[in-house]
Amino acid sequence: MSLVEILLLLLILATALGCGLMGGLFFAFSNFVMKALERIPEQSAVTAMQSINQVVLNRLFLALFFGTALTSVGLLIWAYQRWPLPGSLCMAIGSALYLAGNVVVTMLFNVPKNQALAKLDPGSAEAAAAWQRYVPGWNRWNHVRTVTALAAAAWLMLALGLIRGV
Repeated sequence: MSLVEILLLLLILATALGCGLMGGLFFAFSNFVMKALERIPEQSAVTAMQSINQVVLNRLFLALFFGTALTSVGLLIWAYQRWPLPGSLCMAIGSALYLAGNVVVTMLFNVPKNQALAKLDPGSAEAAAAWQRYVPGWNRWNHVRTVTALAAAAWLMLALGLIRGV
């Protein structure tokens, strides 16, 4: 196996792990974090979500989220250049799923909702009403991120197997 092939396999593995970690994070939010926030008073839920949205913007999360996007772009380019070799289609699908379902969805839907929530005074009636509108839409797009991140990881793992001939 050549050094280029080893690098490709490592890049696919790193990207699949990144997708899986992001999918797990989004799953946790869909499965229990948002459900727990829905069980507490709106003022407390808004305060908690505002805090979560501030704390999540840390180096480790951003490196994982955008690093996986960067490696996905690299895999898309690599898939195009090695087309139609085994695994190329799976690399392209997995990478595109992460980019569209996680990066694009996050930037177009979840981030604007988070930014609007951040501007509210948690104790206001406006915040309580906004929370009731926020949760269903935010959850819907978070479910999309969960499914696409996990599907991306699966497609990338399939690519690994096809490239290795397993």
